[in-house]
Amino acid sequence: MNKWLVSALAACALTAGSLAHAQGVDEHMKAIAKSYRTVLNADSPEALKQGLTTMKQEAQLAQKGVPDKLEGKSPDSPEMKDFRHGLDELIGEIDAAQALADAGKLDQAKQAAEQFKATRDEYHKKYK
Repeated sequence: MNKWLVSALAACALTAGSLAHAQGVDEHMKAIAKSYRTVLNADSPEALKQGLTTMKQEAQLAQKGVPDKLEGKSPDSPEMKDFRHGLDELIGEIDAAQALADAGKLDQAKQAAEQFKATRDEYHKKYK
C-alpha cells in the first residue's frame, strides 16, 4: 500500500510540474498583451511598474518556449535565435520604461511603452 501511495504521489508531482511548464508561448504572449494594456492605462506609478514587471517576466518565460510557427525547429536555428532576439529587444525596451517609471517619469515611461508596438508588430509578422 505504501509503495502504491508513494508512486501515486510521485506521478501527481511530475504531472503538476509538467503542466506548469507546458504553458505555451501563446499564453505568455496573452499575458504580455494584458499587462501592456495595464501599462498604457496606468494612472499610478505602482500600476505602471507592476505591469512592466509582469510583461518582463512573461517575456522571459516565452523565450524558453517555441512558438507554433517554429515547432520542430532546432533551438539553434536562425529562426529560433531571431525569435529570442525579438524578446530580448522587448525586454530591453521594458527595462528602459521601468527606469523612467522608477525615476517618477510616468508620462515618459508610457511614451516609451508605446514603442513596444513596433517591436511586437515586427516579430508577430514573422512568428505568429
